[in-house]
Amino acid sequence: MSDDTATAVPDGTTDRTADVAPDAPPEPALRPRAQPGPGVELSRRARLYAEGGELVLRTRSGTRRLPLGGDGISRAVFVDVAGPDAERMGPPIPGTWGELQLQDGAGLLIARLRLDDWLPEADQLPQRYVQGEQLLSRTGVAGLLAAAGIPLRTVRNADDPLVDRGTRRHAVPLAPGSVFPAWYWLTRGGAAAVWFCTFTVLLFSEDAVPWLVLVSAGAALTAPTARLALRAWTRLLLRRSAPTGAATTITPRPAPDAGATVRFCRDTEIRVERHDLVLKDISGQEHRLARRGPHAVTALVLVRDRSGAPVGVELRGRDSQIRAVLPWLQWFGGEGGGDGWAALQGALALSASERGLTGRGGGWPKGPALGLRMLPASAKEARAVSRFPGTLVGVSSTAVMAVGSWFSVVYGVRLLDTHTAAAWTAVFMGALAALLQTIPYAIHQLCGRYRLDRPASG
Repeated sequence: MSDDTATAVPDGTTDRTADVAPDAPPEPALRPRAQPGPGVELSRRARLYAEGGELVLRTRSGTRRLPLGGDGISRAVFVDVAGPDAERMGPPIPGTWGELQLQDGAGLLIARLRLDDWLPEADQLPQRYVQGEQLLSRTGVAGLLAAAGIPLRTVRNADDPLVDRGTRRHAVPLAPGSVFPAWYWLTRGGAAAVWFCTFTVLLFSEDAVPWLVLVSAGAALTAPTARLALRAWTRLLLRRSAPTGAATTITPRPAPDAGATVRFCRDTEIRVERHDLVLKDISGQEHRLARRGPHAVTALVLVRDRSGAPVGVELRGRDSQIRAVLPWLQWFGGEGGGDGWAALQGALALSASERGLTGRGGGWPKGPALGLRMLPASAKEARAVSRFPGTLVGVSSTAVMAVGSWFSVVYGVRLLDTHTAAAWTAVFMGALAALLQTIPYAIHQLCGRYRLDRPASG
């Protein structure tokens, strides 16, 4: 999805030189959680760091600076408490890992941030899997506060006197930003509101009013058109936000019995950039881990089983926390895999240490980790996670707007006897809206079933 120029190096690797990228902030800088689709550009751009006596938040929409010391941010309180939705079934809700409050000298809240917003691998771990000081270290928050000279207190009770509750709504949210751009939210939301209003009027009217039918059909057509525009916009931004400078890219070289698919071999990669170590999965998400600073990846550990055969590779931080794992059979078990393994060590400038498994009833790794499930368990799951991400719910959801296109055809047909031009226009817009929603989905499913989600060969 970029216009990078590529130069071949040993099997399994590629050197890429990109055109444009945002300036790298000083370390330690926080990196956001990985997101698919437009969120890939967001993960490349959004950062939180300290510079020149200020706390700087850089997002897609611009840069915001908050002063440190004096009347500005003077202390931090880490509320190490699960959010109210921690036990909720379904996808995790941001904020359930804990919250950092940034206060002035009097204890009044100036800004706050959710810890899982700034943990690149948050979507790969169970909620609250990492807590306390380990979470502060892994996200880089501990290093950032130390570099900014902000004293930190940790509380594990939401009713603690240090927690500011009264002014929370006035605090600056230090979030990476919305995955989807503002223009897309406004377009989809506005089209949905117009369609719902016109549909309601038409539903309770005895006669179909031509201009109202056309407005309803236009609103239904807007949703799939905006989605296609978002796809094109995303591709353009990914080209423009491509990291500057040479990067080493390692692609999987799976063993024949690793269960790898064409999609896995084509879309997953490890990219070693100047400042980041990037793990890209089949959804296009880029999990960006720092290469510098107190939260950087600093160690490679080759894990072997009791027979001495390699099982996988662990990427560890300075506190020995496992940041990511690479199953050996999937990444380096096939032909050319050894060259990829050597290229990874060379690009990271790290010599791998080794450790053996004891074999006492434990698999590897012992718990969830980034990189462990980059190969989906089934073809159906692979097609689901690799789709361009869904957006809104409710009246502006894809399913509802698909129904809206069907109603455009129905009301158009009702007008054929009295308003021919308006009727055919409504039918055309309804059919076009249905095609714009159906064709991308059909292509994705067919390509997955008959090519990408089949076993990789060679």
